[in-house]
Amino acid sequence: MVSEDTVFPPPPQASTVTVDETPSRVQLIAWTFVSAEVYDKLDHQDDPTNVGYMDADILAEYAGRTCYQSWSKPNPETATNAGYLRNVIDHQHFSVLEHASATFLITGVSRSLLAELSRHRHLSLSVESQRYVPQDEGEPVIPPLLRKYPAITDVLICAHKASIGDYEEIITALMARQADGDKLTKKEIREAARSVLLNSQPVSMVVTGNLRAWREVLTKRYHIAADAEIRELAGELLTILRRVAPNSFSDFPNQPFGNDTIRRSA
Repeated sequence: MVSEDTVFPPPPQASTVTVDETPSRVQLIAWTFVSAEVYDKLDHQDDPTNVGYMDADILAEYAGRTCYQSWSKPNPETATNAGYLRNVIDHQHFSVLEHASATFLITGVSRSLLAELSRHRHLSLSVESQRYVPQDEGEPVIPPLLRKYPAITDVLICAHKASIGDYEEIITALMARQADGDKLTKKEIREAARSVLLNSQPVSMVVTGNLRAWREVLTKRYHIAADAEIRELAGELLTILRRVAPNSFSDFPNQPFGNDTIRRSA
């Protein structure tokens, strides 16, 4: 139960998947807690069979029971949080999952991945700006397929180095124009220079989504037909989301969905 004197535990450990020394880093930095009044209303704490839930799961159940004022829990199949949310998911009443959220710091992913992630409209993204942040440091993000072929990976590494060289050349040339009196800002200079950067350029971002939004991401990206890099990211996100709200993600498999699986709307 959460009270004014509650000391919140540290967040779940960041999930880092390392393949050929190319990690995608995902860190949970914010997630939902609920008040003591919510726990008191649900009165789960004295039921020894009602275990394994987290605050985000509890909030979803509380929202659902508010709709029907079903606090007495007459149906044993939905009396526990796990049973209640299993029924919610089976009937696709996902709106109650929208009240809880999770926020991640994601680093070391490619601009290609960012383009795909931004298609999920219900996520909120704050992304590292190439106009304000110099882009002449860091290594390219290696696509999972190329990690198997070092000789081919070298082609990408050389292309990345060349693009950084072109980036620096444009910046140097425009700064010389600035020194000669042209009214150019650093932002304008980097804005023009970034045009030569590759999709493999690494990027950092803070991403927030409610649980329904994250389910929608996972149904599309945790699948064998998804882009390989974002599929890896989806697996890392699922690992942490299961710690934030285990009952809200209990129906997701331990391996990516296959083509024989019908992916329901989140």
